[in-house]
Amino acid sequence: MDRRAKIIATLGPSSDDEFTLRKLIEEGLDIVRLNFSHGTHDDHLKNIELIRKLSDELHKPITILQDLQGPKLRVGKLPPEGILLIHGQKIALTPIDQGEYQDPDHLVTDTITLPLDVPNLARSVKPKNRILLDDGNLELEVIEVVKDTVFATVILGGILTSNKGVNLPGTDLKIPGFTEKDKEDLAFGLANGIDAVAISFVSCPEDVILVKNTIKEMAPNRIPPPVIAKLERPQAIDRLEDIISVADGVMVARGDLAVETSPACVPIFQKKIIDSAYKKAKFVITATQMLDSMINSPRPTRAEASDVANAILDGSDAVMLSGETAIGKYPLEVISMMVSIIKEAEANYHLWGYLKKHSLDQTQDDAVALTRAAGELAFDRDVAYIAVLTQSGRTALLMSKVRPKVPILAFTPEIETFRMLSLFWGVKPYQVPYATTIEDMVSFVEEAIIATNPIKNGQQIIFVSGLPIGDMRPPNFLLLRTIGKK
Repeated sequence: MDRRAKIIATLGPSSDDEFTLRKLIEEGLDIVRLNFSHGTHDDHLKNIELIRKLSDELHKPITILQDLQGPKLRVGKLPPEGILLIHGQKIALTPIDQGEYQDPDHLVTDTITLPLDVPNLARSVKPKNRILLDDGNLELEVIEVVKDTVFATVILGGILTSNKGVNLPGTDLKIPGFTEKDKEDLAFGLANGIDAVAISFVSCPEDVILVKNTIKEMAPNRIPPPVIAKLERPQAIDRLEDIISVADGVMVARGDLAVETSPACVPIFQKKIIDSAYKKAKFVITATQMLDSMINSPRPTRAEASDVANAILDGSDAVMLSGETAIGKYPLEVISMMVSIIKEAEANYHLWGYLKKHSLDQTQDDAVALTRAAGELAFDRDVAYIAVLTQSGRTALLMSKVRPKVPILAFTPEIETFRMLSLFWGVKPYQVPYATTIEDMVSFVEEAIIATNPIKNGQQIIFVSGLPIGDMRPPNFLLLRTIGKK
């Protein structure tokens, strides 16, 4: 059986040349993530053009995921070698535009002055609050606040270098999640045909709605790309159901989520997020450090292999690689290993998978009931494929959440939808001409299936579509068609 869960890889110096990216696509890459925390618009445009070129040459649709930076909180400029923070040391934290790093060896005081690019810091923190630096590897505790300066003591020391991230667990800085930089990057992405958008540090459903409304304003004439909420703050977990209701998909962003909460909480949050997303028929991506050791090693740890397999068994629609393909030494081996682990997990899904004990909520609408009926029919008959006719992509998503035993072939006349469909579990996209009758629809689909997939006379195809054909409407039509019969 073909692999169903999709693989996302982050493009970077290790993978953004034509030879390597071609090999990654041939090995099994489905979705390319462009990380807008790094690189210029010229860099990203070059990568978009390369992805489209290889996708066309290899006859494999590749989804381009634009990952917006969000409000990155960072350490200011430090000496090139970094600075050593020692347990018990006193630190003065200043706004980045009001001061610079000062070495206590050259001062009367023994307090290090450390610039932070963190808006509203002095107005938001209180004594005893924690400040984490460099993905939580260093920890400070607030002592007092004097005007715009926050004084803290080092709890967990180590080497700190420029531009490292800052996290403030339990502190609300009251800064927008969708920044001016994000808005400029989004406009660039929409103008250059990105297929999906991930938004960082989502705290509430309004963050998602703002981005969706901005997309409508910027690109009113295209089918909107799916908006994926990255869940990496405790506030997002508190508003999980509301966020999932308005987002098209969610990402279990385990890196910042672990720093903002606790590593012990993340496995349970992962299951909770996947469960909630499944019930609302939204796709879910599990991300961060999935095969992290393969940045420097050609083989993963056993724990990492188990982690990827469990993400699949939990019900993830896609799994994401970050540094492994962006800066790692073995990007091709990483994709190959991910494919192997996913296939093995899926081969045993009937024994240990999430859907063994759960089912999709049928109370949402008729479209859910119809796609569930198609999935059940595929179990009962000699069905080779489920063919979904879709314009926006929603029917293909609903069909993928049913997790049928046979491949889902999604047919659309819309180029934006065609390129986006690779996000969905088990879905193989096709672009076909517009059909205005059932006869045209059946003809287009059968021709494409017979030309590109193994099928025999007497086998059956389930068609799922909306009537009238060609209307932008939810599915309301199911047809069981036998190959070879007129």
